[in-house]
Amino acid sequence: MAVPVHTSPYAGDWYPANAAELETLLNDRFAESERRTGPYFPPDAVGFVVPHAAPAWSGAVAAAVYRAIERQQPEHVILLAFPHRGGLGRIATPDVEAIATPLGETAIDRSFLDDFPAVPEWRLCDHSFEIQLPFLQRAAPRARLTPLYVGPVDDAQRLAAAKVLAAAWRPGAVFVASSDFTHYGRDFGFQPFPNDAAIAQRLRDLDFACIDAASSLDAGHFLQTLEGNGATVCGAAPVALLLEVLRTLGGSIYQRTFDYQTSGEINGDFSHSVSYAALGYYGRRSFELDDPDRQALLGCARETLRRLRESGARDSVAPCGGSPALTARRGVFVSLHQKAELLGCIGNLSGKNSLAEDVPELTLSAALEDSRFRPAAQVAGDIEIEISVLTPFRLIRNTAGFSLGRHGAYLTLGERSGLLLPHVAADRDWTIEHFWRALSRKSGLWPDAWRDPKARLWVFEAQSFAG
Repeated sequence: MAVPVHTSPYAGDWYPANAAELETLLNDRFAESERRTGPYFPPDAVGFVVPHAAPAWSGAVAAAVYRAIERQQPEHVILLAFPHRGGLGRIATPDVEAIATPLGETAIDRSFLDDFPAVPEWRLCDHSFEIQLPFLQRAAPRARLTPLYVGPVDDAQRLAAAKVLAAAWRPGAVFVASSDFTHYGRDFGFQPFPNDAAIAQRLRDLDFACIDAASSLDAGHFLQTLEGNGATVCGAAPVALLLEVLRTLGGSIYQRTFDYQTSGEINGDFSHSVSYAALGYYGRRSFELDDPDRQALLGCARETLRRLRESGARDSVAPCGGSPALTARRGVFVSLHQKAELLGCIGNLSGKNSLAEDVPELTLSAALEDSRFRPAAQVAGDIEIEISVLTPFRLIRNTAGFSLGRHGAYLTLGERSGLLLPHVAADRDWTIEHFWRALSRKSGLWPDAWRDPKARLWVFEAQSFAG
C-alpha cells in the first residue's frame, strides 16, 4: 500500500529547509541562468535532460530546463531518474501518493503506472529525482508528476518501456531525464587525462562527444559512445530511455543544448569535477520563424546591403520589430543572387550571436568576402537575398538517417568539414549518393570520404525565405 506522503530528506541538506530561503536560492539560479543563456526558448519541447547536483552547484544549468518548462507550462511531467546506489534492474515507481518539500506537497500521478511495479520509497529515494522537485514546484506548480526510476535495463526492456511511454504521451506532456555528465577525479575512479592546463577543454570534448551522441536519438549509439570513451555519465539509463521514447514517437526531433558547465569551472578545482548539461528536444516546427520575424530579418539584410552598395559603409542594420525568437543563437546562412547567378553565400553553423546580430553581419560578409564569386557590393541591378535558418544538427550513424530534399548535411573528417543546405539538391537530379559525394568534395575530401568509419555525419533542416 502506497505511503500517503513522503517527506524529502534532501531539505536541510542539499538545499535549505526554510521555504523563503529555498525560494531565494531558486530565484537566484533562474536569474543566473537567464544571464548565461538569454531569455528565449523554443516552444513545445517534448523532452529534456537536466542535472541533479545541489542547486548551489548545478542549479544555474538546471534552471535553463526549468525556465523552458516555466514558459511552456506542461500539464504532465514524466520524470526519469535512477538510484545511485544501484540494485534496480528494472523500471519502477516509488510507492507514494505525494512527496513533500519546503515548498509544499506534490501529488504523484499514477494514471499509467500499472505498467511499472511500485517499489517502497526507502529503496528508491534518490536525489536524481527528488532534487528536481523544488525546481518543478517553482516552474510548473500545477503540472501532474509521474516519477520513474530506471535501472540498467537491456535493450528489449528499454524498447518495451519506451512503447508504453510513447503511447501514453499526449500534447501537454514532457519527459525529463535526470543525469549529470562526466565525473572526473580520484574519488570517482576516473582520471583518463591529467589535471593540467588543458583539462577544462578535455572535459568539454568528452562531455560533448556524449551530448552529440544523444542528439542522434539513438539509445544504442549513445550507450556505445559512453562505453567507448568511458565517460562517467551517471544517468545513462534514464537518458537512454528518453532517447528511445523520442525515437518511438517519431517525427523530426532535434536536440538543443541550452547550457553546459563543470563544478571545476565554478570552484576552480578540477581534481574533483562533475559536468552539467541542460538539453531540450523539439519537433521541427518549434524552430520555425513566423512571417513578422522573417520579414524583420529580410528587412535588416536589405537595408544593410543598400547602405553598403550606396556608400561603401560596412554598417550592420538591426531588425525593426520581430519577436524574442530573433534573440536566439541559431545556425543561419545568407545567400545573394542576381537571377540565376549566385553572388555570395556565407553562414555559421550554430550562431555566433543572435539571429538579429548575425543576419546583417552575414549579409555584409556574403557581399564582400566570398572569394568564389565577384563581390556583390559592386554589382549593378537588383539583388535577391535568401536567408536560411537552421535547426540544430542531429548526428546520424549512416545515410539511412538522411532524407534527400528535406535534410541538409554536415560532414567532418579529421581537420576537414563541409556543409550543404537542403535545397542544393532541389534543382539537380541527384541521388543520396550524389549528394554525399558532392558534400565530400566540398569538404576538401575524396568523393567517398563520407563512407570512412571515422567520418561524422550530421543532418539538419532549414527554413529558407527570400526577398
